[in-house]
Amino acid sequence: MKAPKQRRAPAARPQEIIDAALAQFVETGFAGTRLDDVARRAGLSKAAIYLYFADKTALFKGVVQHAVGSNLGQVEAMLAGHRGPVAPLLPRILEFLADRIEHTPMAAVAKLVISESRAFPEIGQFYLKEVIGRGLPVMEGLIRRGIDQGEFREVDAFMAVRSMMGPMLLAILWRTVFEPIGADKLDVPSLARHHADLMLHALRPVAGEAA
Repeated sequence: MKAPKQRRAPAARPQEIIDAALAQFVETGFAGTRLDDVARRAGLSKAAIYLYFADKTALFKGVVQHAVGSNLGQVEAMLAGHRGPVAPLLPRILEFLADRIEHTPMAAVAKLVISESRAFPEIGQFYLKEVIGRGLPVMEGLIRRGIDQGEFREVDAFMAVRSMMGPMLLAILWRTVFEPIGADKLDVPSLARHHADLMLHALRPVAGEAA
């Protein structure tokens, strides 16, 4: 006799829905995803999804917050709790991002945003505000701290951070777009370490410039 299926606690359902939605978005894209498909993956009714998410866009925002926002929160906590020289944080942050690119859905979500934002600007605007709009200013503050403490030379923090993040965006595109069609595998952690070394040398104060 078949054992009766255990009912899941309501508190677990939002996460189950997000996990199912992420898999469906990655497989069929934002435009091609139907809430019926997400419900089927989650083992729930479509009506159950509407108890937690108003529509497909709200569900996608939930996926972004879970897959990317939580990682950003860890970086923010890393910076907030740090005292002393800031230079050692640059390699740590880039290596953390490299690990997230390799072992979490972060890259897949970023690729979805890049590919679908022209047709669905609301999802791009949300990512711009909640991920880029949160992350880059935090990193700019880190660069300015390094300048104020004499660890870094006077640079444009706005441009420096975008230069620092560029290889991570390349890694996301390489892993999600080019490797699936035959490109050589990119060693993202090695890229992060190499780029951190280049950045630290580039930021090093010129003799006589720093206090």
